[in-house]
Amino acid sequence: MNPYKAEPPVGGSRAHIMSIFPSLVPSEQRVAQFCLDSPETVATMSVADLVAVTATSPATVVRACKRLGFDGFQHLRQVLLRDLGAAARDNAELEGWAATGTPGTSEHLVSGIFSRAAHDIRSALASLDFEAFAVAADAIRSANRLLVVANGASVAPAKSFALRCLSTGVVCEAPGDIVSQHITAKLLSQGDVCIAVSDSGLNGFTLGGARIALERGATVIGVTSYARSALSELSTHSLVAGAEFHHWQDQLPIGNIVQMLILSALHAAVTGNSPEVDRARSAVFEEVLHIVGEEPE
Repeated sequence: MNPYKAEPPVGGSRAHIMSIFPSLVPSEQRVAQFCLDSPETVATMSVADLVAVTATSPATVVRACKRLGFDGFQHLRQVLLRDLGAAARDNAELEGWAATGTPGTSEHLVSGIFSRAAHDIRSALASLDFEAFAVAADAIRSANRLLVVANGASVAPAKSFALRCLSTGVVCEAPGDIVSQHITAKLLSQGDVCIAVSDSGLNGFTLGGARIALERGATVIGVTSYARSALSELSTHSLVAGAEFHHWQDQLPIGNIVQMLILSALHAAVTGNSPEVDRARSAVFEEVLHIVGEEPE
């Protein structure tokens, strides 16, 4: 199944290109980078113009467009033109969401971060294959056994998903250490599901667990930011979103927020409104009340 779309949603061309960018060869990356840096210029260019500014060839430009999922250069231009209009609209809206308070104050810092997150997350779904999402949800819903593996910064969204599953009666295993992850993956079989979460799609420990699960016949659902990452290529179903937001020095880890949202949506799709889920929620709520209501000895 193709893990990315050839027709990103309005405003999503940048996120779409970023999700595939790492898999391009250097000459193709020069073409893609110019599209990211100067979309307004590319939208008015010919193939020959783009060849000149990127020091490539017509064949490279066409190949880059194809590898990005577009029919050709004209298709890419049309999407960029469409999104330039969307960007102008979004920038006008962003002004209304601007940070409040005096620069340098806590209010200005916090409101600015929330404002930017609300704006940036909107384009995160450009590379998500909704058909793959639906199939993944079906696989989880019918799984005999569910394992979640993640390491590094991806642990938080993975653990949150596992807790959500348990709180709604969906039995889910999410070992915290690598050895336990790989041992549990080794015990999976056909009819089981392994959800592997890796922002980069390159974490060797997470890939190892996913690979073991796949070898055992389990369905592997990869949650990553890059459409042609090692995890995406390995997975039975790949859920790709969030590639645009990767700046190691940034204060706002939007990529991880996107992972959290994708997994939350996946949980919602799996659980729905079944009576079993309602009963589980009620039981969990009673237990939480019991725990927090106990008087310390």
